[in-house]
Amino acid sequence: MPEPTPTAAVTALPSLVDQAEVLTGLGLHERAGISATELRAFAAGAEGDGSGGDALLALHPGRVPASDLAPLLNREGRPGFVVGDMTDVDEFGPLDTVGLPDAPVYLVTGLDRGDDLANWSPDEALPAITKHGRTPLLLTEGIHWVLQQPAALERNRCFMTIGSRLRKTNGTLDARTPAIWISNGTGRDGRERRNAPKVGWCWAGNRHTWLGFASAAGRGSQEWLGAVPA
Repeated sequence: MPEPTPTAAVTALPSLVDQAEVLTGLGLHERAGISATELRAFAAGAEGDGSGGDALLALHPGRVPASDLAPLLNREGRPGFVVGDMTDVDEFGPLDTVGLPDAPVYLVTGLDRGDDLANWSPDEALPAITKHGRTPLLLTEGIHWVLQQPAALERNRCFMTIGSRLRKTNGTLDARTPAIWISNGTGRDGRERRNAPKVGWCWAGNRHTWLGFASAAGRGSQEWLGAVPA
């Protein structure tokens, strides 16, 4: 395969303060077990010290799983959904090589949709991503991205989130790799879901011309205080 050429994020993300308002407006702070005040203070602090420049605000997947996030996606008035044969979606956890901050909320920096990797397989894309010092997005991070920036999901420019994988009881990885794309309203999706955001999966060895591989420069978090000083 040719060497990938990193592409930029679609457009600049909203400010962290604005992102916090989106999350609190959806009630996700409550699902994560933190207060709206704590979330807003974290966002304002990161933005104020310059550590959050064009970063994504993400809630830890252990606090808010993909099954809670997917239905909150919306495109053309149609809510997002998880494919019917992925009832185990929340069991797709981070790869061993993906380190997450030990905090209920953290920052994901340097987002890239990975359009240059379209028509690569997940097995081919992962080493290329890591070779360039980047980290593949988790499924929950990808959903957070589309929640904050719906334009990140485009027809024929959708993306996989191969930082999340399901580990089988024997220790090997399940061959499915999660992705976020747009439903055509066919098959079990149903016509009423045409153009809805869709969380699904593809085989690790298969290639798709319309799926890139989302990645980030890194993840980080300010010290989580657990409470906001009076």
